[in-house]
Amino acid sequence: MIRDVDKKSVYDLAHDLGEMSVKARDGKLKSQDMQGGSMTISSLGGIGGTSFTPLVNAPEVAILGLTRSRMQPVWNGKEFIPRLMQPVDVSYDHRVIDGAEAARFVASLGKYLTDIRRVLL
Repeated sequence: MIRDVDKKSVYDLAHDLGEMSVKARDGKLKSQDMQGGSMTISSLGGIGGTSFTPLVNAPEVAILGLTRSRMQPVWNGKEFIPRLMQPVDVSYDHRVIDGAEAARFVASLGKYLTDIRRVLL
């Protein structure tokens, strides 16, 4: 688990994720490395997954699910143009997170993903 993500830059997060990934591959993750989170990110895109329903694991309150991105035609009002599309799903505990806030989160995430410069600022 990566802690205090709201206080870290993209570069810090990438570094922490790299370290966590090495520990996981080497079988050196400890139970405390995987406890205390509030949200999980799950990706099936690397194995070709095109859709799934991510399930929240208590005591976490949300999970973001990503699947395989692909080029698709998108209508811009005049013509179809090719665009890389990334399916994103979020599941959340309604007792903790309001649905409108979850929808705003996904919309904001979409804006960040379409313009990576926003993330790097």
